[in-house]
Amino acid sequence: MKKLWEGRFAKATDKLLEKFNASITFDKRLYKEDIKGSIAHSKMLSKQGIIMEKEQKNIEKGLLQIKEEIEKGIFEFKIEDEDIHMAIEKRLTEIIGETAGKLHTARSRNDQVALDIRMYAMEEAREIKKLLINMEKTIIDMSEKYKSVIIPGYTHLQRAQPILFSHYLMAYFQMFKRDISRIEDFLGRTDEMPLGAGALAGTTFNIDRHFTASELAFSKPTENSLDSVSDRDFIIELCFIISMISMHLSRFSEEIIIWCSSEFSFLTPDDAFSTGSSIMPQKKNPDIPELIRGKTGRIYGNLISLLTTMKALPLAYNKDMQEDKESIFDSIDTIKISIEIFYKMLSTLKVNKEKILTSMKKGFLNATDVADYLAKKNIPFRKAHKISGKIVSYCEDKNIDIEEMTLEEFKNFSDMFENDIFNEITLKNCVNKRNSYGGTSYENIKMQIKKGKKYIENIE
Repeated sequence: MKKLWEGRFAKATDKLLEKFNASITFDKRLYKEDIKGSIAHSKMLSKQGIIMEKEQKNIEKGLLQIKEEIEKGIFEFKIEDEDIHMAIEKRLTEIIGETAGKLHTARSRNDQVALDIRMYAMEEAREIKKLLINMEKTIIDMSEKYKSVIIPGYTHLQRAQPILFSHYLMAYFQMFKRDISRIEDFLGRTDEMPLGAGALAGTTFNIDRHFTASELAFSKPTENSLDSVSDRDFIIELCFIISMISMHLSRFSEEIIIWCSSEFSFLTPDDAFSTGSSIMPQKKNPDIPELIRGKTGRIYGNLISLLTTMKALPLAYNKDMQEDKESIFDSIDTIKISIEIFYKMLSTLKVNKEKILTSMKKGFLNATDVADYLAKKNIPFRKAHKISGKIVSYCEDKNIDIEEMTLEEFKNFSDMFENDIFNEITLKNCVNKRNSYGGTSYENIKMQIKKGKKYIENIE
C-alpha cells in the first residue's frame, strides 16, 4: 500500500511499524473536525486563487461524501492509512482523482491535527458545560425540596454544628459553578485557529488565515507557527478541568456513600440507581458513587500522563504528541457519563428526615451557641469557650444533652445564664441565627437559591 509521503523512501514500511505508528484506531473520532477544517481550508485556497473554484467545489463534494460514508458505517478504516487525515485524503483521491492532492497545499498534518483536536476539545468542553448546568439545576431542585431539613455539619468527620441540608447541597453548587467558570476561561484561551502554521514555519503561499479562522468560528488565528503546532496546553488544561470536576464529584460521592450506610441511613438510594450482591440478598450497594470515586484516579492518571509526555519535548511537533488523544478522549468520555449519571441519581435520593432528626440529639451540635450566648453577654470568647467545654464534659458524665440541663445546672457554670438560653440552643435557632453572609440561615439559603437560579439563566 503506497503512502502519501513515500517519495523519499526506497523501502516499504515494516508491518509492525505500521501498527505501532498508527493512530487511526482512536483518532477516527476526529473525522467531523478534519472534514470541516479541510472544507474551510479549500475555500480559503480558492478565495486566494491557489486552486480553482471548480476544484474547490469538487473537493468539498468529495469530503461531504466521505462524511456520509463514515456516518453510515461504510467507510473502511485501515491501519496502513496511519491516521484520520491520511485516510480521508486517500479516499478523497479515490473519489475525485488527482485534484484531491491540491487540498494539502499550504498545510501540514502538524497544523491539521492541531486544528482538529482543538475544535474537538472546544466542542466537548461545551458539552461538559451543558451537563454541569444540568447538575446545577438538580442541586437547586433538591435544595428547594429539602430546604428546611437540618442535618449535622461535620469537620474532621466529627459532628460540628447544625446546618441546613440545602446549605450543604449549595456548597457543591459553588464547586460546580467554579468548574463552569474554568470551562469558560478555557474556551476563551483556546479560541485561536492554528491551521496555516504549516509544519512549523508557516507557508510560502499567499494564504488568508483570518478567513479560515472566520469560516471555522474562531475569533482569530494563532500568532506563532512554532507554538501553533507544538501547543497542547489546551488539552492539558481541559484534562485538568475534568480532573477538578471529577474530584468534586468524588467528594460528593464519598458523602453519599457514607450517608447511605446503615450506620447513618441519612439517605436512601433509589432502586434504579443501586445494585445488589450476588450472595447477600439484603445488600443495596451505592455502586454509582463508588464507581465515580474510582474513576477519579483514572482521570488523574490521564492528566499526569499528558504532563509527562509534554514535559521535555523540544519545538516543534514530535510524534510523542500522538499520545495526547487517548488520554483526553478517555477523560472526556468518563466525565460526561459520570456527571450525567450522578445528577440523575442525586435527583432520586430519599432524605430520611426522621432518622437525621433523631441523630441530631447526639454530638452537642449546639455547644458553640452556648459559647456565643455567653460572649454576647460580654464574657471574653475564650472564657466562654472554656465554660461551654466544661458543660459538654458535664453532660457526657450525666449522659444528657445540653438542652436537657436545667437553668440551675447552667448557673453552676456561670451566673450569666438566664431562661433565654433554652431558646438560643434549639437546633432551629442555631441554624437560623447564622445569618452572616454565606451562612446557613433560612434567609441566606433562600438568597443562595435565588442567585443560583439567576446564574443558571445567565449562562444557558
